[in-house]
Amino acid sequence: MNVVKGVAEMKALSRSLKRDGKTIAFVPTMGALHEGHLTLMAEGKKRADVLVASVFVNPTQFGPGEDYKKYTRDTEGDLDKMSQTGVDIAFFPGPEEIYPPGFQTYVEVTELEKPLCGASRPGHFRGVATVVLKLFNIVRPDVAFFGRKDYQQLQVIKRMVRDLDLDVEIVGMPIVREASGLAMSSRNAYLSEEQRTRAVALSKALGEIKRKFDGGERKASVLLESGKRILSDSSAGEIDYLEIRNGDTLEEVMLASPGDVAALAVKVGRARLIDNIEL
Repeated sequence: MNVVKGVAEMKALSRSLKRDGKTIAFVPTMGALHEGHLTLMAEGKKRADVLVASVFVNPTQFGPGEDYKKYTRDTEGDLDKMSQTGVDIAFFPGPEEIYPPGFQTYVEVTELEKPLCGASRPGHFRGVATVVLKLFNIVRPDVAFFGRKDYQQLQVIKRMVRDLDLDVEIVGMPIVREASGLAMSSRNAYLSEEQRTRAVALSKALGEIKRKFDGGERKASVLLESGKRILSDSSAGEIDYLEIRNGDTLEEVMLASPGDVAALAVKVGRARLIDNIEL
């Protein structure tokens, strides 16, 4: 596995691979890799000649008072997991490589950024879109993989790719869950055993919404109330949002339809956890 830290070196490698007619699969991450990330990498390994995975804890997607400095970093562990998964190039740029002095250009996907996490984390998706576009320009992938746990992020990236005519296929991969149903997340490391037990209510609430939807209920208010009741009864944590949105536009719906998504964010201890389920 080739470990690359510089942008110029990564760009030169990408140009060389393209000249040789190689296809590139790309998995961008913020590290602290878990089985969800590795699933993306395993799929990428199947879909292209060369697999590139990056680790970059992106400062521009963290707001004031968020956990940028405390975000879990495990370079040695990440490299070991990448190597075992068959990553060909591990890209580990530093902040100064991605955001050199004087940096002042950002990308915004205006409407998709507004609801859900965008409402409580202003500027978050501007940071996401900007860094993903930069990484795409550096790595030049043919196909890139993202987890559906970050559903709004996935939709933002798909929209950016369409709007800017980027020549990369975006693949959204299913959520990987622990045996309890808790969606795998790097922020699960913040949870105590007691908090982890309470956090299981997030997936249970979404599962109940889907169960009622599959049973014929379509009123969003009724579906959401069933989910809120589970979160409340379990004392899961402070609910940021629990909403049903159009699966493509993320517009709020009064009557749920197939393809819509139920999404939530709940603060459990110091971890802000997100999850979703497609109806």
